[in-house]
Amino acid sequence: MDKRRIIDQIEEQGCIAIVRGIEAKSCVLLARALWGGGISLIEVTFDQKSRDDYRQTLEGIRSIRDDLGDKVCVGAGTVMTKEQVTMAKEAGASFLISPHVDTELIRLTNEQDMVSIPGALTPTEAVQAWQAGAAFVKIFPAGMGGPSYIKAMRAPLGHIPFLAVGGVNEKNVRSFLEAGACGVGIGGNLVNRQWILQNEFEKIRLLAEQITSQIKAYKTTADG
Repeated sequence: MDKRRIIDQIEEQGCIAIVRGIEAKSCVLLARALWGGGISLIEVTFDQKSRDDYRQTLEGIRSIRDDLGDKVCVGAGTVMTKEQVTMAKEAGASFLISPHVDTELIRLTNEQDMVSIPGALTPTEAVQAWQAGAAFVKIFPAGMGGPSYIKAMRAPLGHIPFLAVGGVNEKNVRSFLEAGACGVGIGGNLVNRQWILQNEFEKIRLLAEQITSQIKAYKTTADG
């Protein structure tokens, strides 16, 4: 998928589902449920504990792409090394998300024609990420400061598109958007591990539908 189209899709849809520690076979069922609920942006995270754990991430990305194709846009999360950038690209990732700011990773991600979304918390980190070429800056953990922190950050940094990640759920998603975030990332509050283990994917679809409907309602109101 074209890089500009991915950026537009993130801005328009406003929600990235974060998949962490889920086996590839379950990733497909999970992705179908998310897509059925209106979420087509999916981040599959790397587990940094062991290089052997990378396989699960890469298999998850490939399996989702093979099953749903262009219906969804798949990226890699918790990307912390140049090796992971390359592996994610080869697996079919279209965007890369990190918990931190690393200007070399941002540069390499752009060189690989993928969308770079580094994580930041302070104004200094956000500016460094933006100046290095980030398409979006992930404010993480957003739940620590809440929507009021996003609003405060947006006052001097309104030119930087923020994604709120960490502590976002169906109850506060609209508050983060009203505070100035252009989108959110939601992990365990949506990708519920217990529901996945019990094959209750319909619950995930319904929750995804609830979240996307709130985002659409807000964007419709905001656009006038």
